[in-house]
Amino acid sequence: MSRRALGVFGGTFDPVHVGHLVAAVNVRHALDLDLVLLVVANRPWQKEGSRAVTPAADRLAVVRAAVGEVPGVEASDLEVARSGVSYTADTLAALHAEDPETDLVLVIGADVAASLHTWDRVDEVRARSRLAIVNRPGAPRPAVPEGWRADVVEIPALEVSSTDLRARVVDGRPLDYLVPAAAVREVRRRGLYASDRMDERLPEGPQA
Repeated sequence: MSRRALGVFGGTFDPVHVGHLVAAVNVRHALDLDLVLLVVANRPWQKEGSRAVTPAADRLAVVRAAVGEVPGVEASDLEVARSGVSYTADTLAALHAEDPETDLVLVIGADVAASLHTWDRVDEVRARSRLAIVNRPGAPRPAVPEGWRADVVEIPALEVSSTDLRARVVDGRPLDYLVPAAAVREVRRRGLYASDRMDERLPEGPQA
């Protein structure tokens, strides 16, 4: 019997958008994964001091709405429930403890692959996972970091960014077709990203 393969796609998801889902769906298909988890960071270490982050409970709710009808993709509250600063090493350790027989596949972009050496307890991350490095058509093939097991997965190029989406809400521009409809409804229901909510955001902390 083959081992279960689980994709681990961590991020701030502030907010989640169609680019995230396209990456998750294509990686799952290309590598024949049983499931891809969108792991919502509680306090992402990489963005320390750069800007305020929407409260984790709100981001998690929007991700749950976004993946509700996407087969094989689920939202994970593992890092939110753990609280504090989010580190991938801790997340992989928790998933390994739940099922040591599951193969863990860390889904990352080419830019992140180049900076893995800066991550907290990177040796633990390398020992517990293999990489799925997503790459856009026509882009140079990313280098696989030395010592890592990795696959490079080409995904459709979509010019969507969470930064632009937040600005769209502030400016009153639509999110339609850039964010799944259910997630747009959740953003609106919670009143997220409007300028009068900015002061309510939590300060960011260090995810690796």
